[in-house]
Amino acid sequence: MPSRKALVRRPSPRLAEGLVTHIEREPVDTALALAQWETYTATLREHGWETLEVEPEDDCPDSVFVEDAVVVFRNVALITRPGAEPRRAETAGVEQSVARLGASVNWVWDPGTLDGGDVLKVGDTIYVGRGGRTNAAGVQQVRAAFEPLGARVVAVPVSSVLHLKSAVTALPDGTVIGYEPLVDTPSLFPRFLPVPEESGAHVVLLGGSSLLMAASAPKTAELFADLGHDPVLVDISEFEKLEGCVTCLSVRLRDLYM
Repeated sequence: MPSRKALVRRPSPRLAEGLVTHIEREPVDTALALAQWETYTATLREHGWETLEVEPEDDCPDSVFVEDAVVVFRNVALITRPGAEPRRAETAGVEQSVARLGASVNWVWDPGTLDGGDVLKVGDTIYVGRGGRTNAAGVQQVRAAFEPLGARVVAVPVSSVLHLKSAVTALPDGTVIGYEPLVDTPSLFPRFLPVPEESGAHVVLLGGSSLLMAASAPKTAELFADLGHDPVLVDISEFEKLEGCVTCLSVRLRDLYM
């Protein structure tokens, strides 16, 4: 049976110190961020997902972005080696969580770097962003981990945003969506749909036609509704100030052998 578990991690009290790369730093309201995180996790549960909290890392400001610490394909978990050295302490707790769930655990090794936010899975195709946080050796180690399981790994250049999934995600039918000014090579995707807002490029597939997405993309939500989807909007404004989006606040485990 497909699993419907989602790893999440409570925001660090030092969240406001999180890294920013492509945007100007803004003040972050940590109390509001915690309330937004609680609404986000409650929304997952309301749509049939069991949320599993990874042990908090209070000394790691970016640890709430739990998706960056691991990539899971079928029953194999690849523990990442984040491109930003201060974030590497975030992976140990995530490793413990996926191991407890019965995943087979592999690791990215030096000189490879990989952030989970650079990995977009569409069926058996795994797109890996090659840019600021993920290097060529990291892409190669994704291939080594997942191609024996039947995956096809495609490297995608990323230059204008933090991660590949800052630029593109995918709808339930596999259509890749993105805010075109930030997508280096839309032609790499067999089906590409441009969206009118940057934060509209980020969706989490909740099941059926439901799409979890940021409240900051109302025009894109209207577009998706016109296409027959059911947008579920959450306010994640404090995480957007740190280049976060709806995808990076959880790791959705759909294919674990249960």
